[in-house]
Amino acid sequence: MPSASSASDRSAAAIPGSGSTGPGVLRRYREHLPITDATPMLYIGEGATPLVRSQRLEKEAGCEALYFKLESCNPTGSFKDRGMVMAVAKAIEEGDRAIMCASTGNTSASAAAFAAHCGLQVYVLVPKGRIAQGKLAQAVAHGARVIAIDGNFDAALRLALTITDIHPIALVNSVNPYRIEGQKTAAFEIVDALGDAPDYLFIPVGNAGNITSYWRGFTEYQRLGKAQKRPRVMGFQAAGAAPIVLGHPVEEPQTIATAIRIGNPASWQGAVNARDESGGDIQAVSDDEIMSAYYRLAREEGIFCEPASAACVAGLLKVTREGLSLAGQTVVCVITGSGLKDPETAMKAKADLIELPADLAAIEKALGFA
Repeated sequence: MPSASSASDRSAAAIPGSGSTGPGVLRRYREHLPITDATPMLYIGEGATPLVRSQRLEKEAGCEALYFKLESCNPTGSFKDRGMVMAVAKAIEEGDRAIMCASTGNTSASAAAFAAHCGLQVYVLVPKGRIAQGKLAQAVAHGARVIAIDGNFDAALRLALTITDIHPIALVNSVNPYRIEGQKTAAFEIVDALGDAPDYLFIPVGNAGNITSYWRGFTEYQRLGKAQKRPRVMGFQAAGAAPIVLGHPVEEPQTIATAIRIGNPASWQGAVNARDESGGDIQAVSDDEIMSAYYRLAREEGIFCEPASAACVAGLLKVTREGLSLAGQTVVCVITGSGLKDPETAMKAKADLIELPADLAAIEKALGFA
């Protein structure tokens, strides 16, 4: 097995211009991250994700401009990569040879990919039967040791915290502060692309590390004079997994949006701080609202995201329908993960799937050409 240091050295050496301003969030934002001379400059393609302007939903939302931050374009298909690269780099710097996470899917895929890149052992705890197969397949393909427990994500995280406390294994869930540091770079990228922070940021909320990270990033950029303002942060939980909205943990969270099916968020207070300090809000959207936004994004914007990502767009459509005016405002919705993570959900709507014999006349008739 190659050493972590040799893997990171080859990674850097293979990238043209891979100095402090080279590709990857560690190089691009080095001065804003807890990086030392001993931190390996890992890179598997994370960061620099697109900010795509809406073609149709912008008009319905009534805003000046609506953008989608496509974190689904990260190498493992979710926002987790930009935090994971920081957490794994620091684990290697501190001498760890193994990492562990509890996961509803995306964290496990990201941790397994970086572990494979760096020659680390990776252990994953997932809630049995509550993880999308596309995400589980990624972790397995990258060589993770996956254990499905008879319990939900919150139980898996409690076990991961205990195991990493008594064994020499680095925990890479978002309770790891380096994850938050890496993920805040998405806020930097938005400001760098727009020239300032947007007026509003709409974002899904599950374990609440991402909303915490964005708020930290916008706050730091404003303090440094790189942004003139900070956005109002609008977070959205699934109605069946909305502990922050309800004000208490949810014992058995239920939602089709598996990535945010979390009953007791690890970064709960960070989410509340982002809401309160920004003058924003955290609300709940139903599974029906999530799935409506999911299909509308795919069919009206060309954006195929996982259901959890659609929660923030469902929230945008809900609050504007209920009277929030976004006239003259610039809005960013964070698309946290790819729809390819959960193809089973997409295939549940088979209305457009027609099976016919290989006959020209039959096909023309079905298409309305005859």
